Amino acid sequence: MSAHEHRTLRVGTRRSLLARTQSGQVAALIAERLGVEVELVEVVTEGDTNQTSALASLGGTGVFVSALRDALLRGDVDVAVHSLKDLPTGSFDGIALAAVPPREDPRDALVARDGLTLGELPAGSVVATGSPRRVAQLAALGLGLEIVGLRGNIDTRLGKVASGEVDGVILARAGLARIDRLDVITETLDPIQMLPAPGQGALAIECRAADAVLVSQLREALEDPFTRAAVDAERALLRTLEAGCAAPVGALAEVAEADEPGDGHQVWLRAVALAPDGGVEMRRSASGPLADAVAVGERLAQDMLDEGAARLIEEPARKQQA
Repeated sequence: MSAHEHRTLRVGTRRSLLARTQSGQVAALIAERLGVEVELVEVVTEGDTNQTSALASLGGTGVFVSALRDALLRGDVDVAVHSLKDLPTGSFDGIALAAVPPREDPRDALVARDGLTLGELPAGSVVATGSPRRVAQLAALGLGLEIVGLRGNIDTRLGKVASGEVDGVILARAGLARIDRLDVITETLDPIQMLPAPGQGALAIECRAADAVLVSQLREALEDPFTRAAVDAERALLRTLEAGCAAPVGALAEVAEADEPGDGHQVWLRAVALAPDGGVEMRRSASGPLADAVAVGERLAQDMLDEGAARLIEEPARKQQA
């Protein structure tokens, strides 16, 4: 099916400001580059309607994805736009990841009272995040912060700082960039301190796998091969670790020219797996040719499992018993 066979191409989006903004940006690119009419269709997910339960209890970040995929398979929408870090790492029958556009800055960002950085927050300050990965890496920094859970949209999270309910929140910088709120950031966190979630800062554009022409058109119009290689490496690492390790994981891949002239581009992948309390961490890196991005991620994850990454969750308990 060609995009041109549609009078209007329907782009499914969650209803949050961030989701509508990033879906709107993708829809505008599709309209411009494919020369079709596009409309946004809001799809309500359980993750949107249930703002009180922890994400893990709802099924993790995939709870934001499933309703959009269901809408695709029902034919209610033709294209779905996701934050790529929300995508489960396994394939999904009937759905194709058609394109990954150029990535926003993938780093995490702190929004704190009085313009403070992490290092300037006094011991005992309350910092909020809904991410086990951020909780573990914050704890590993040993700053004496009190870390509390957090749900809700960006405005809700920022409001907790403005009201004084918490001293700071940690968010993905990319989300703030997309809604033009970079001004609230008091510190963009160096990946040496906090590696982002696999896929953070990137968008995923999905459609029905049966719509082969549309898949091809979207890929040609919107795909960024360097971003795709980077997130493929990160997601391959996460997928391999998930098979044997439930510890919080951060990962960031970057693409650079190879050291030797004529060798093309390389993928350099950094990863961390931590005990949930940050008491034990394993940081490793690997690199390889651009075309082998998935293999780089799988190899690094397997090396981490071979070195005991799967024991990270048990390790703090054993230390307490000792």
